[in-house]
Amino acid sequence: MNFYILLFSLLLAVNDVTAQPKVFTKTGTISFKSKTALENIEAVNNKVLSVWDMASGTIEFSLLIKGFEFDRALMQEHFNENYMESDKYPKAVFKGVVENSKNVLLTSNNNYNLKVSGALTMHGVTKQINLPVTIKIKNGEANAMASFSIIPQDYNIKIPGLVADKINKKIDVLINVPAYKILATK
Repeated sequence: MNFYILLFSLLLAVNDVTAQPKVFTKTGTISFKSKTALENIEAVNNKVLSVWDMASGTIEFSLLIKGFEFDRALMQEHFNENYMESDKYPKAVFKGVVENSKNVLLTSNNNYNLKVSGALTMHGVTKQINLPVTIKIKNGEANAMASFSIIPQDYNIKIPGLVADKINKKIDVLINVPAYKILATK
């Protein structure tokens, strides 16, 4: 009988060690760039919320559009009022799945090249996207980086003809989550 109690206790301990946590951040960064011969436009948002359930692989990003900061106040104003209509569409949200998320171990320093697929909702439009992501584990923290491009027209973002030559047809987006923190374990 003592053998079975010991075996059951060991199984519980092993299950507890291998349980995958939920990790989160409130300080992720999403930036974008539009480069043309006439003008370079760049903005960054450092208040990106993200939650990643490592066991199921589900991941979600959420940010306020008005959180993007530009070098010039006039660009920021035009971005929010004329293009993104931030009062009408205040958030951008991504809900997706990190493939093979269960294989990521917080207990060992390593780099993982994975794929993420899901739905990006922005400016009232939802589109499916797939992109590679690099997860770096160091000292129990998961750092995530990804990049992709969007076409403003795909999200019903209208660019006036007067400035169309100043804005690239494809906007490069960079995601950098410097350190997820452990939220809970299962």
